[in-house]
Amino acid sequence: MDAVTDYLAGLDAPLRETGEKLRSLIDSALPEATGAMWHGHPVWGLGDRPGRTPVCLVKAYSSYLTFGLWRGQDVADASGRLAPGARRMASVKLRTVDEIDPDLFAGWLQQAYALEAR
Repeated sequence: MDAVTDYLAGLDAPLRETGEKLRSLIDSALPEATGAMWHGHPVWGLGDRPGRTPVCLVKAYSSYLTFGLWRGQDVADASGRLAPGARRMASVKLRTVDEIDPDLFAGWLQQAYALEAR
């Protein structure tokens, strides 16, 4: 198993199920991205060095997961679900797998990837 798999497997349900769904969605939407542990949580980015050109992250807290995009404030979000964070980041808090909208999240990921790939 890799470190991202170990991280997600170590979460309590329903966060584990939510994290695994996010990972599947990220891997599908960003086949060119590399997932790895960086600063204690999974990060997907361009190239083979985690954190060099990050696109997104999944970070677990006690009652929710944060799904974040490094350039999330530059991503078009008609849903209004992405909350702005530090620098250009934006994220959404997820408590259950039902809060994941695959089409919406894939669109965010593809936009975020395009911003970093320039």
